[in-house]
Amino acid sequence: MGTFSEIQTGVKGSSAITVEPKDTARAYGSGLIEVFATPAMIALMERAAHESVQPLLPDGYLTVGSEVNVKHIKATGLKKQVRAESMLMSAEGKKLTFKVEAYDEEGKIGFGTHTRYIVEEKPFMQSL
Repeated sequence: MGTFSEIQTGVKGSSAITVEPKDTARAYGSGLIEVFATPAMIALMERAAHESVQPLLPDGYLTVGSEVNVKHIKATGLKKQVRAESMLMSAEGKKLTFKVEAYDEEGKIGFGTHTRYIVEEKPFMQSL
């Protein structure tokens, strides 16, 4: 399949969690304290992006992440709510580029861009 006309710029997505010990820098090994880990924030941003377009894809297709360029600008503690939002900025064939942002209960904690590619699942997995 060559065109994915259902996917238009402006598509939005969101995903939310409550920060648990498994989401902390200490648990991820990316730091020594129990604050929301940058890798956990990135995963939440990726989930918001991929979930926003998955329903628009034909059966057997999905997206895979290929690039993340984000800044984590504020720490968030345990038991706080975190929400990631995505908006599709460009769709060039199979390449999808999203604006991503993350917020806790007090405001913005991160922002940046995320690129995903549309792939056909079966051939993709067979190529590994």
